[in-house]
Amino acid sequence: MMIHPDLLLDLANDRHRELVEESDRQRLLSMARVARRVRKARTARGRPAGNLASCEPSAAVPVR
Repeated sequence: MMIHPDLLLDLANDRHRELVEESDRQRLLSMARVARRVRKARTARGRPAGNLASCEPSAAVPVR
């Protein structure tokens, strides 16, 4: 059975569009992941790492 050339061209164009959409989706997802990682790292720098209060500075006591 022969496939009509117009039908074959439509199938090829559809497949090409699917591949382009898939690569765009992958690119956007990877950019979103990187942006989220950067945003998390940027906000984590300004906050203390734990939930314990920081210790007051202590003066060195001479040994007896």
